[in-house]
Amino acid sequence: MTEVITVAGYGALSEAYEWLIRDENLSPVGAAARFEDLVTSLPPNARVLDCSCGTGQLAVGLAGHGLDVVATDASSGMIRRTTALAGEHGVRLDARQVSWEELTGRFEASTFDLVFCVGNSLGHAEGRRGRLAALASMAQLLRPGGRLVLTSRMWEVVRARGSRIDVRDRLIRRNGRDAVVIYHTQIAPDWEQEHHMEIAVTEVRPDGSLQTCAERLSFWPYRYEELVAQLQSLGLTVETTTLDSDGAGYLLVAQSGVGRLSDETGLPVAQA
Repeated sequence: MTEVITVAGYGALSEAYEWLIRDENLSPVGAAARFEDLVTSLPPNARVLDCSCGTGQLAVGLAGHGLDVVATDASSGMIRRTTALAGEHGVRLDARQVSWEELTGRFEASTFDLVFCVGNSLGHAEGRRGRLAALASMAQLLRPGGRLVLTSRMWEVVRARGSRIDVRDRLIRRNGRDAVVIYHTQIAPDWEQEHHMEIAVTEVRPDGSLQTCAERLSFWPYRYEELVAQLQSLGLTVETTTLDSDGAGYLLVAQSGVGRLSDETGLPVAQA
């Protein structure tokens, strides 16, 4: 017998998210290790925001370094799991359900040394304008000289591959439980159109029955050059990037300038 749970907006997947995380990022220590150089360069008690925290591995790992960590996510399920993970590891952090557009209303400007938006989350911002607004909210929270840390799929490669179904070629084991993960990527004709990805995680229960959590997510891909141009328009300078045009994804670190102005759209732009 197969039980299927389908919810939109990472509702169901917040309960099965560990099967979507790479092995090296499963533990808080492992999730934070990727950013060790950035973390070790921070002053004691530096303030850090993870604004797409998922189930909290990175946020909890950063808190384990003694940082003042705020973890936000638009999904209440993700915040619940982040809070629980922090308790399991005995660390303190501030976890809140906050969307990107709500960030500047919930936190004071220029108060974070680092802002993380990782896990390919930025693609869920709605199109060019929605992405710019999300990045602007993150940029406004950075102290002068602070850094924004992004990870992203190489969307040029994703679109070139077209619509497709990808099935992992082996069972994934998490905490003694097995599951298979299936991705159905639906590519729209144009870059600015809404794209879709259906993700199904089918867990094999001890009695041999199956339980599937499935969600249909929207995403809006973007070119790397467009992302860099938007960051520059917000007064952010790309400091490092792992970009490889043939790769699956990249890490990008951008540094905040000393000040920003607003243009006619009301969004910040770099000072001349």
